Amino acid sequence: MNQQVTKFIAKQLLRAALARSEQARPKVLSRPARVQPPKPRSLVRKYGEFVRFSHTLFALPFALASMVVAARQTHGWPGSRLLVLILAAMVTARTCAMSFNRIMDRHYDKTNPRTAMRHLPTGQISLVEAWGLCLGSAAAFVGTTWFINSICFILAPVALFVICFYSLTKRFTDFTHVYLGIALALAPLGAWFAVKGSVALWPLDESVILPLLMGAAVVLWLVGFDIIYSIQDYQFDRTHGLHSLVVRWGVKNALGVAFFAHLGMWILLAVFGLLCGFRLSYLVGMFIILASLVLEHWLARKRSLKWINVAFFRLNAFISVVFLVVTVVEVIFPRFTLVR
Repeated sequence: MNQQVTKFIAKQLLRAALARSEQARPKVLSRPARVQPPKPRSLVRKYGEFVRFSHTLFALPFALASMVVAARQTHGWPGSRLLVLILAAMVTARTCAMSFNRIMDRHYDKTNPRTAMRHLPTGQISLVEAWGLCLGSAAAFVGTTWFINSICFILAPVALFVICFYSLTKRFTDFTHVYLGIALALAPLGAWFAVKGSVALWPLDESVILPLLMGAAVVLWLVGFDIIYSIQDYQFDRTHGLHSLVVRWGVKNALGVAFFAHLGMWILLAVFGLLCGFRLSYLVGMFIILASLVLEHWLARKRSLKWINVAFFRLNAFISVVFLVVTVVEVIFPRFTLVR
């Protein structure tokens, strides 16, 4: 019995000694992981992401195509000064409209999971900054039109009202896509006026019909792809009382409307090319555009919502660039594509 007690006491003493030695051993501190500081972003990049500057690819090619056709007498070249002014007007007008849109939608964007990480909801850009960008770009747009010609300067406030007022339409009308299309159609019309320097609604010659055809085509084009884009927010818009054709008629019926809108857009562009006397290059471009539209609607109907951005941005940017390229080719090289 005494031996068992002795062994037990010895074991306890040994454990105590081992514990003291572990405590006395110096601890090796692991080196903390180096934290990479966030890369600072320039104001230009931050504001560019805020207004989705990359989406300028939608309207700009149509505006440039309109400019080229309006300047056919000089082989599509209106002069470097006017070209720079048209580009500046496009960028400043769109920056103003997108800034205003982000300001008006900031509360909805904060609630919507798809848009919750945008700049205003997350505080990356303050409301004061957003208003400053909006008003500053509006002033820059009006100032730019002053140097273009008198008709553009007179119509500049009207254009600003139209492109900004769109941001409010989703609160009271289901046809907000049509209104956005009209706002976007001002780009080719404005470029036409910038080159021609006047507005004459009569007689109905090509100087009136051609810009109206292109403007109408842009309206239908925008109606089609904006309906597709709105599918992403179908449930959110229904819950929060926001209006769109998708909410009014449902996804399937709205996609049918989008398809016929794009079909009408394609027909108007075909008529535009015929009136301009375009031939081979333009014909090839029209088939490419038709194939792109068909693919866009196939993606919208058959694939998941994550493919909407592919159908919305890449394909529509591609369509507008193709239209610009074939139009420029036809205007600059008429002897190779047109027999008079």
